[in-house]
Amino acid sequence: MAEAEVGSGEGKPQEMSLKDKGNEFFKAGNYLKAAALYTQAIKQDPSNPTLYSNRAAAFLHLVKLNKALADAETTITLKPQWEKGYFRKGCILEAMERYDDALAAFQIALQYNPQSAEVSRKIKRLSQLAKDKKRAQEVQNLRSNVDIAKSLETLKSEMSEKYKSEDSWKEMFSFLIETMETAVKSWHETSKVDPRVYFLLDKEKSQADKYAPVVNIDKAFESPHTHSSCFSFLRQYAEDSFSRAACLVAPKSIIAYPQVWKGQGSRKWKHGQHDGFFVQFESPLLRKLWFISSSNEMGKTLCRDPEVLDIGAHEVLPRLFKEKLSSSS
Repeated sequence: MAEAEVGSGEGKPQEMSLKDKGNEFFKAGNYLKAAALYTQAIKQDPSNPTLYSNRAAAFLHLVKLNKALADAETTITLKPQWEKGYFRKGCILEAMERYDDALAAFQIALQYNPQSAEVSRKIKRLSQLAKDKKRAQEVQNLRSNVDIAKSLETLKSEMSEKYKSEDSWKEMFSFLIETMETAVKSWHETSKVDPRVYFLLDKEKSQADKYAPVVNIDKAFESPHTHSSCFSFLRQYAEDSFSRAACLVAPKSIIAYPQVWKGQGSRKWKHGQHDGFFVQFESPLLRKLWFISSSNEMGKTLCRDPEVLDIGAHEVLPRLFKEKLSSSS
């Protein structure tokens, strides 16, 4: 390269010239050329920490992060008490999103140069990023591992007491869990659920070609009249289809008129500020109502555990099945 010839031919001026040329290209934004010149200079003076530090900065701009990190480590090895090596390392680790490691590097840099406002700013920013990243991971874990079955564990014993047949209550419990999990998945992915009633059809008696296991009820909450006619239809549907249980899922946003709350109003409703959806389970022996509230955390929708509501005060639909007090099946 022509630049390599600049200087008197002695080692030091030639090396300085290469470094200074590299710095000029670096300032001009030509990081590839700068890195090449720093590499030439390193060949002439392999124990100069400044050259590795400069090349690390060039590699960082070129997003060659592993190479940049190796140069930062070499800088530290050659000059362990120089703040710059740790600063370079911190910037590279930050770019790698290894925030905890970056923070550690910046803290060492601060030890060697306590007056550095730049390092202090980095530490403050990285501390927040590390917290945000940790919380974002926690939120993602919560979203990915929603354990509805665990939340409804106490319902198992209640169901087993009501339904003497183990197969019968286990099927109903699975039906409820599956419906709730599907709703949570939809809410996480789209921040909405469609208002529907899911039916647990009787495998032997239900006419599969005539009765679908899902009924849309998106118009049900437009007025007391549509609510009443929808309920009448659903009750008849449950009877005609020989359904063994039903499960309503409805977003809170569409339930706006006070008849649903039987005049209880918001005084008894502590989730007034929260978005979310209702799940109402209906069977001849058991009725239950839950509200699953949600929040927005780290840019992601997060469903909370289902919270049991008093179905007497807050039922979303009246009783769908004729009441039975006990079961032998």
